[in-house]
Amino acid sequence: MMEHNVEIGIIGGTGSDITLEDEKRLKVYTPYGAPSDLVSIGYFKGKKVAFLPRHGKDHRIPPHMLNFRANVWAMKSVGVQRIISPSAVGSLREELNKGQFVICDQYIDRTRTRISTFYEGGSVCHISQADPYCNTMNEIFYSVGKEIGIPITKGGTYVCIEGPRFSTRAESKVFRMWGGDVIGMTCYPEVTLAAEQAMCYATIAMVTDLDVWAAQCDKCGVVEFGKTCNKCGGSIRKLAVSIDEVLETMKTNAINLKKLLETAIPKIPTERECSCKDALKGAIL
Repeated sequence: MMEHNVEIGIIGGTGSDITLEDEKRLKVYTPYGAPSDLVSIGYFKGKKVAFLPRHGKDHRIPPHMLNFRANVWAMKSVGVQRIISPSAVGSLREELNKGQFVICDQYIDRTRTRISTFYEGGSVCHISQADPYCNTMNEIFYSVGKEIGIPITKGGTYVCIEGPRFSTRAESKVFRMWGGDVIGMTCYPEVTLAAEQAMCYATIAMVTDLDVWAAQCDKCGVVEFGKTCNKCGGSIRKLAVSIDEVLETMKTNAINLKKLLETAIPKIPTERECSCKDALKGAIL
């Protein structure tokens, strides 16, 4: 692997582009094929950072076609030990409205076709995912978010679906019953692959819509979709996810994400004292 002494990697989802100083773009070759794009390396608020647009230039790669292994390997190959994953998501909770940031601490995998391990023979790796996200980074992002006044929630379960389609209303209701808080298409298997490389991983989930479990009641506001309002019994209007809605909310989210990263990244320690670095201990047979 080629070392560039990069401290932090950002795999940016929809609406998560950042600008680096003294930027150099590298073509990284991996045993798993090509990553989504060239890897940009430069400085962000004094920290050396690697940035990779998850969906490639001009958002050309759909979620179900992403080469997750190549993307994580590319980050590891330039020296990254901590991955930050800003991601656009839908909300599964009334209290998590559009514009809310959620620092995820759990996920539920509902994907079907994705290769989710680097270990395909010779050795078997049973990586622990009991606590899949880096607590150190989660604490920093949450405390900074509160400090700078952006709407942010500490802890939440990310339901990861295959995509590229959105959920049915029945699926969305089920995910709520399971305890899901937000829904997206990209955290898995990225988070697991990062653990197999003993890398820290944090998801900054940015709510862009209310998925399709929701309806609007003129009297009660946002309620769960049904024949009538489950609070007052009145009539309701069903809500649905639209690309226009997502893009509009993303504009505000992008501004708040920049503020969060600018303040939080300088606070991330170079030395890792979290358990992420020991993820492979006892995991390989």
